[in-house]
Amino acid sequence: MRYLFIALLVLASPAAFTDARCDFPAIFNFGASSSDTGGFAAAFPAQRPPYGMTYFGKPVGRASDGRLPIDFIAQGLGLPFLSPYLKSIGSNFAHGANFASSAATILMPNTSLFVTGTSPFYLTIQLNQMKELKNRVLELSPQGDYLPPKDIFNKALYIFDIGQNDFTGKLATIGIQGVKEYLPQMALQISAGIEELYSELGGRTFMVFNMAPIGCYPAFLTDLPHNNSDLDMYDCMISYNNEAQNYNKMLKEKLSETRNLLPDATIVYVDTHSIKLDLFQHPKDHGLVYGTKACCGYGGDYNFNKQVFCGNTKVIDGKQITASPCKDPENYVSWDGVHTTDAANKLIALGVLNGSFSDPVFPFIKFCDLKPVG
Repeated sequence: MRYLFIALLVLASPAAFTDARCDFPAIFNFGASSSDTGGFAAAFPAQRPPYGMTYFGKPVGRASDGRLPIDFIAQGLGLPFLSPYLKSIGSNFAHGANFASSAATILMPNTSLFVTGTSPFYLTIQLNQMKELKNRVLELSPQGDYLPPKDIFNKALYIFDIGQNDFTGKLATIGIQGVKEYLPQMALQISAGIEELYSELGGRTFMVFNMAPIGCYPAFLTDLPHNNSDLDMYDCMISYNNEAQNYNKMLKEKLSETRNLLPDATIVYVDTHSIKLDLFQHPKDHGLVYGTKACCGYGGDYNFNKQVFCGNTKVIDGKQITASPCKDPENYVSWDGVHTTDAANKLIALGVLNGSFSDPVFPFIKFCDLKPVG
């Protein structure tokens, strides 16, 4: 998929825009750690170095060494980074808000954060927060510089980047066959969320990112049961990637049904699975080096050990072990075994902005004077 580099050349080249146009004055994002810009950390402050080391120079609540795809997408549209809805100090919602929370799920969790690490801010809660934000904006007048204008909600771009935790959180206990039962419910909830935003907030433009190729992630390659016959030539687990794609097919079909129900809405399915799969399998084609090996971690073929996560130190078998970051995260796809690097996230965002991974095809350049990304 070498046209990722075409997108890179077009979108990352220097450009000067006067009176820059963009049909989307705001982004409202719903998701998990792949797009959480600090919501979970605001609720449960615990993130430590080396997170944020590449771009921010300190932890800022993002599960990466730097920026996330949503950061680069906002930059490309000429918008500031999205403030987390849960962050009480220093937030600015004039151009949107981020409701994403690390460890969040689509479906309501039947467990606690303190038992399994699952976030309480699942999709329904995030949607309720969005509705509360709109209600408060409509109540307050004047709104000041930190809230969006009252007419922004039907002009905004709504992004869904959530679902991986529903899938991976249950795999170790109930396996692929057990997880299959939940996939239709997940797709249905995404569709219901779009209908809710459409009818209650006036939302008209929606993007839904599909599920990642979890069979290529160092953490899952280390922890999920499989044998060598399940590995493809790129060291990715075939069965898990196939099941992720089964969900993606369900999701795509459900969004097509929703599109027919809401003919004046634009509902875009984004195949980020293919973008990420190509990065994992062909990192050198995209200026990277390591696909299925984590930058920050410890031990084994994939540099991941669930007993000592990135940035932590622990005594294992009488030996003090530290999961340290690599010196060249710009060469890695995987940051900590579960999340992607700043370098990979930029490429993912460029693929999204390019529009060729979307159904229907959705090149942002038709709607916005795209800003340089980098």
